[in-house]
Amino acid sequence: MAKRARVRAPELVGRGGWLNTGGAELSLAALRGRIVVLDFWTFCCINCLHVVDELRELEEKHRDTVVVVGVHSPKFVHEAEHTAVVDAVERYGVHHPVLDDPELTTWKQYAVRAWPTLVVVDPEGYVVAQHAGEGHVHAIERLVAELETEHAAKGTLRRGDGPYVAPEPVATHLRFPGKALRLPSGNFLVSDTTRHRLVELAPDGETVVRRIGTGERGFTDGPAPRFNEPQGLALLPSGAVAVADTVNHAVRAVDLGTGSVTTLAGTGRQWWQGSPTSGRGREADLSSPWDVAWFDGRLWIAMAGVHQLWTYDPATDTVEAAAGTTNEGLLDGPADQAWFAQPSGLAVAGERLWIADSETSALRWLEPGGRPDVGPDVGTGGDPGRPARVHTAVGTGLFDFGHRDGPAAEALLQHPLGVTALPDGSLAVSDTYNHALRRYDPATGTVTTLATDLREPSDAVVDGDEIVVVESARHRLTRLRLPEEAVRVPPVAHRTRRTATDVAPGSLSLDVVFHAPHGQKLDTRYGPATRLLVSATPPSLLTTGEGPGTDLTREVVLSSDGPAEGVLHVSAMAASCDDDPSVEYPACHVHQQDWGVPIRVTESGARRLPLILAGMDEGEERSEKGA
Repeated sequence: MAKRARVRAPELVGRGGWLNTGGAELSLAALRGRIVVLDFWTFCCINCLHVVDELRELEEKHRDTVVVVGVHSPKFVHEAEHTAVVDAVERYGVHHPVLDDPELTTWKQYAVRAWPTLVVVDPEGYVVAQHAGEGHVHAIERLVAELETEHAAKGTLRRGDGPYVAPEPVATHLRFPGKALRLPSGNFLVSDTTRHRLVELAPDGETVVRRIGTGERGFTDGPAPRFNEPQGLALLPSGAVAVADTVNHAVRAVDLGTGSVTTLAGTGRQWWQGSPTSGRGREADLSSPWDVAWFDGRLWIAMAGVHQLWTYDPATDTVEAAAGTTNEGLLDGPADQAWFAQPSGLAVAGERLWIADSETSALRWLEPGGRPDVGPDVGTGGDPGRPARVHTAVGTGLFDFGHRDGPAAEALLQHPLGVTALPDGSLAVSDTYNHALRRYDPATGTVTTLATDLREPSDAVVDGDEIVVVESARHRLTRLRLPEEAVRVPPVAHRTRRTATDVAPGSLSLDVVFHAPHGQKLDTRYGPATRLLVSATPPSLLTTGEGPGTDLTREVVLSSDGPAEGVLHVSAMAASCDDDPSVEYPACHVHQQDWGVPIRVTESGARRLPLILAGMDEGEERSEKGA
């Protein structure tokens, strides 16, 4: 077995303390003899939530040798609140110890640059692997098996129960509900997300009429269906209700008469780069659909997992990608060239589809293009030759957020998850991390605050002259009268709190580190196995080097007379396959990650910027001496 590079693992430190340990303080020293997988995550990040789910099988299979430790490292100000982390750990079913690190202390000690990042620590306390992004659990599983064999032979492996202690369950009708829909009967259908079911409530929003779903994670149709963290709901022309079954990567349909469930689209598998972007509904892979809305003769799907909008057409039983490139960010223009960042809420107002684009803290809208099958005077089809376009009403990008009212160009939101059309033509925005309900008026181009002191509102529904808000972290629906006057809130602006990397002006070597996992090789059967996309905010930060390419190493040139600070946006992908000549069709895997790296241009800065996709950075390898 080849000798691995090893680096002594820094101790785990976080001011917020430990969760899921029964009050005990953990340390790497106390975990000697176990294989530790550190998961650097933040609960706003859909890729982080994918990794939480990817790790479940590994945790179960190796529960006597592996300890997964979540290191919660916040992006948004709200995520640094301890109670919010406690809520998130329960909301997303995190069943391992979590260190709350609001000041990014441990993040900095491990030189982490991206959410999510996985770090493997061997039983002797050394870092032996680091992976950024999704799709690495297969490689970690193989590494774990090797470490088990190696350290069992050395006598340094310790088996036994892990330190996880489950919190006490709490009895409520709803638990972290996601979205709500007012039914034709006047009742409300609510996605009871953490309990994997739907709950129908009477018009008072409190009395339970019935529950749909067994309440257990799963993916089964019929009269006793199983869901997996369902979110968005939409009424279909047939009278059924479409459900965004998020963690099942599927769209389901509920017959309101019988409560029986069928699957419209999705296979249960997550969509990966290279997968088809259109096809028959139940043959197509999807990725974390978060909301759904009927618009322009189709069901629109906020595909949070790949930063796109898809559509499902029941007439042809087909899905297709309709807007977005899978690149994460904020870019307007033709729908097929636009960038989104975890679209999480949809609402229809006239001929516009409004989008709560959560990671850019933005409110955006889509202007439908012409459809060849729809004439110019039918519905919203418009000119068949006109392409759909995406516009931004509020928001500037991935790193600016806050609570500020006023002209839309100056207004700030913080990770909104829902948007609702109001009777007067304006929009209510569930401004989730600001605990507020905001209002955007397209007629005046202004943003105001309708209500505050709402605990993580994730959706809202109009009911006459009132609005019913899904207060997710208070586990209830809250009814409000639509106020005639806005609430005055002191303006607050924030930027994502990450230390900038000092780089020198001129040529900078951008090096995405990727080593194919043991037993695998790069998959070059159908062309290049790697892909790299580079851009910058502001664009003038780079003189040359932006754009797509197939090499994971690139020389970019930073402007010597341009801005002193900015963000490098780097998107990398690598495909690897099992290296076994005897297998005709080897298993293949996609490794991918997006980075937004804050940089500061200074003469004393570095001339190489390594970003670890998988493996150890041999160019910066540190010595074990003194460990």
